[in-house]
Amino acid sequence: CANHMNPPLSYIDPSNVGNIKVFAGIVPVSVGGDSIGASIHVESLAPQFAAPGQGVIVKGELGLAYRSNGAGKSGHVSASAASESLVVSYNGSTAISDNYKAARSFKADTALTANKNRDGRWLGGDEVGSSSYETRNHALGLALRGDKHLIELKLGLQDIPFQNYPNQRMDMTGNDSTQVNLRYKGELEWGTLEARLYREKTRHWMQFGEDKVYWYHSSGLVPGMPMDTEGKNTGAMVKADIELSARDTLRVGAEFQRYRMSDWWPESTAIVGGVKVGGMQPNTFWNINDGQRDRFDLFAEWEAQWSPQWLSQFGVRNGNVKMDTAAVQGYNASYNAEAAAFNARDRQREDNNLDLTALARYSPDAGKSYEFGYSRKNRSPNLYERYTWSTGGMAMRMINFTGEANGYVGNLDLQPETAHTVSASADWHDPTGKRWGLKVTPYLSYVDNFINARRCATVPSSGTCGTANQTVANSFVYLQFANQDARLYGIDVSGFMPLAKTVGFGDITLNGMLSYVRGKTRGDKLYNMMPLNAKLAVVQKLGGWSGTVEWHLVAAKKNVSAVRNELKTGGYGLVNLRGSYEWKNVRLDIGVDNLLDKFYHHPLGGAYVGQGATMGMAVPWGTPVPGMGRSLYAGVTVKF
Repeated sequence: CANHMNPPLSYIDPSNVGNIKVFAGIVPVSVGGDSIGASIHVESLAPQFAAPGQGVIVKGELGLAYRSNGAGKSGHVSASAASESLVVSYNGSTAISDNYKAARSFKADTALTANKNRDGRWLGGDEVGSSSYETRNHALGLALRGDKHLIELKLGLQDIPFQNYPNQRMDMTGNDSTQVNLRYKGELEWGTLEARLYREKTRHWMQFGEDKVYWYHSSGLVPGMPMDTEGKNTGAMVKADIELSARDTLRVGAEFQRYRMSDWWPESTAIVGGVKVGGMQPNTFWNINDGQRDRFDLFAEWEAQWSPQWLSQFGVRNGNVKMDTAAVQGYNASYNAEAAAFNARDRQREDNNLDLTALARYSPDAGKSYEFGYSRKNRSPNLYERYTWSTGGMAMRMINFTGEANGYVGNLDLQPETAHTVSASADWHDPTGKRWGLKVTPYLSYVDNFINARRCATVPSSGTCGTANQTVANSFVYLQFANQDARLYGIDVSGFMPLAKTVGFGDITLNGMLSYVRGKTRGDKLYNMMPLNAKLAVVQKLGGWSGTVEWHLVAAKKNVSAVRNELKTGGYGLVNLRGSYEWKNVRLDIGVDNLLDKFYHHPLGGAYVGQGATMGMAVPWGTPVPGMGRSLYAGVTVKF
């Protein structure tokens, strides 16, 4: 999708998550490639087999939840039948929400082209247009277990009827995806062997949702701008953990990913007096035609436990990325010159990327651990960064996955990003690691050829990439993806400690985290940098009860990207309450987010383009997307 609208976590419901692993700082090469930052692995629930002699076990779960702000409703159901060697399972979930509301009005009634949506409903000053959504997920699983072998097959189906976006000019009006995952894991004499084969196909539609203007052209009859995408992702992975000795473990593996994607925009016209009107005709616009991105990686990682105190890890990963695309075309003759120039270029690209990691960990005793290391990581451009080709204003405004509503065009000459990162971490805790702990992780990263953006320019200077685009500081702008060297540095701090342990009030614990990051290129700041922020939470546990009072503190965002005309945001503090009580087979969750109904703009929320004639440049510039006002929620989960 040109706007990256279907987020990865939309493919799994929280009730189906087995565990989440976050690899920050130095990321081992065995975790993955083709990225320069942290890695997040989300694993679905592992199959649960019956114990020996237990027979066949049938069990399930049903959950319902409601959120007051936006009238959000969700539900999930799961069921499984398991013997000692076979598990058959089903997981299904759905969620739907209307637009949410900010704590107060953030837009004047006259500030936007349209104050009513297509159904004639008035959008109030506090309503965040285009923030509604509906999604459904289904997963069917089959698992077979032998003595030391596991084979697991999972079939997934996703259906998103709509997901609207307050910080994008268009909305997702459909996303159908099918997934097949086949996994093997074996415990062998020399270690473990894991293999995975997967196939995903996604059919994606974009248009203007109900809060955005649908009819265009002076005739008022041209119906929006249909945009269709189809992606096919096929991959395989094999990894072996080989126990060379009591001290040494060797991890080796290979990964292959074959990605095919086409993005085409059908003509959108009306007939007036027997003549087609509107600029989006008579042809189909091929934004990306048969885009191809194939990646093949080999990796090896050596981990050694030199002594009870010292551990080291060294890894190398070689990645080969091949990309290509077929010829393109525009809606009409006005696009011919750029399409012809793009088609005349050699569009095949091949990148050979070398990742390296070196890490050491020193644990002098059970209450201390120190880790430090270096990594070299690479990421090749994606299809949109390399192959989108038109500098037409409308076409560029449709290319944006950064949420600030500027327009983008690709760059065939992009080089892969290469990040050099040094990181250290100090972890102090009690010998059990459960009573108290403090972890501090500073880091520094220098990125060669970071894929950033520059104001686009044409010769002669005219149109969307003309002279005015180079200097304007108070409107949306047009950009081209470009390589620039960048620096990022920051620190993460987290910890927990007991406050009280009583008979009447149970155990009370204080949890906290603090995060700070800065990013800059030569002459500008990096876009979308989270300012200094912290969370403090007091957690009470007594029997089946767990209660939390949480403070979320965020500093003002003042260091912004001038190239993108990024919006500044103010500092704020939020108070959230959460509580749950769990019986044997029933769990009740209640809570209040933003208890004090604080108005705020999330620093990473982007620019508000949630209503009005968002295809054009008439949408007012300068309004950040506000955060959600006070919201009460409740949920119940029943196990059987």
